[in-house]
Amino acid sequence: MTDTASAANAKIPVTVLTGYLGAGKTTLLNRILTEDHGKRYAVIVNEFGEIGIDNDLVVGADEDVFEMNNGCVCCTVRGDLIRVVAGLMKRQRPGKPAFDAIIVETTGLADPGPVAQTFFVDEEVKAKTQLDSVTALVDAKHVMARLDDSKEAREQVAFADRIILNKVDLVTTEELNEVERRLRALNPLAPITRTERANVPLDQVLGVHGFDLDRVTEVRPDFVNPPHGADGHVHDDHCGHDHDHDHHDHDHHHHDHGNDHGPRGHAHEDDIKGIALSLDRPMDGQKFTAWLDKLLGEQGQNILRAKGIIEVAGEDRRLVFQAVHMILEGDLQKPWGDKERRWSRAVFIGRDLDEAALKAGFEACAA
Repeated sequence: MTDTASAANAKIPVTVLTGYLGAGKTTLLNRILTEDHGKRYAVIVNEFGEIGIDNDLVVGADEDVFEMNNGCVCCTVRGDLIRVVAGLMKRQRPGKPAFDAIIVETTGLADPGPVAQTFFVDEEVKAKTQLDSVTALVDAKHVMARLDDSKEAREQVAFADRIILNKVDLVTTEELNEVERRLRALNPLAPITRTERANVPLDQVLGVHGFDLDRVTEVRPDFVNPPHGADGHVHDDHCGHDHDHDHHDHDHHHHDHGNDHGPRGHAHEDDIKGIALSLDRPMDGQKFTAWLDKLLGEQGQNILRAKGIIEVAGEDRRLVFQAVHMILEGDLQKPWGDKERRWSRAVFIGRDLDEAALKAGFEACAA
């Protein structure tokens, strides 16, 4: 295949950007749309007015799509996300993917799950795009209060592959460490990047491969122990935050309607948490798959994210999986290394999870 043809067939990475009001999403999106970064990005927002783009930077608008002087476009989701993404794909240039990346902003949506699922359940969208990451922008000064009083804020943090901790200049080092500890309790998987005025390098927001199954196993040292934070340990038994979807014998397209959140209004911290499981003995592959299927079928509404690397008895390759609510993807990946520790580990992040039951179920799958 020629380079041109393969470029045209390359999947466009999609970043879902979430974050509570005032976290700095607008500042970040404006940077993407106006900076001279030499890339062509498409930004999909709920309400165009929020972005506050200077008209001098807009080349021309066709319906809901605004072309920027730097080659990026901004468009609004008034209807169906699938339709909007399909429309963007048609803006292909000869021999080139339509865009270097697509950013979908999820203002006001509690749970980014349904947005993330769009990129798995629609075949046309799935053929041309690849969910790269769900990134949460967090306001260091106000996040503690938001986590206390808003289930939505807790869900956004819990769901993320990467957390951008913004406005760090407005708090003390002690406050910052306390904030990071609290974020870790909700989400042990996501690396945290500290920043001021949303001035984060774009390569830490776009192209991070948070959903790349092939990379789950390539644990970069800075991913397992991200820099910063007195206590910044993302416990080393985690599976390395890097996971994708495209393979899988179980493609469970159970639609999650996103609002069925169980008991409402309890803003105590323990309704969402991350639970890490590990086992030093090989697993029975069939038992494990059956257990995971049953677990997601029964509790998928409450499981925001799950990721893991499993040692299967009698198999040289590792089983890598991840789930978004009830959609499960996974397959056998590269072989274990000769000197590598062979063990199974998984992380479940969700609401009202029974840690003892999860641990017992996981360990019962031992071969």
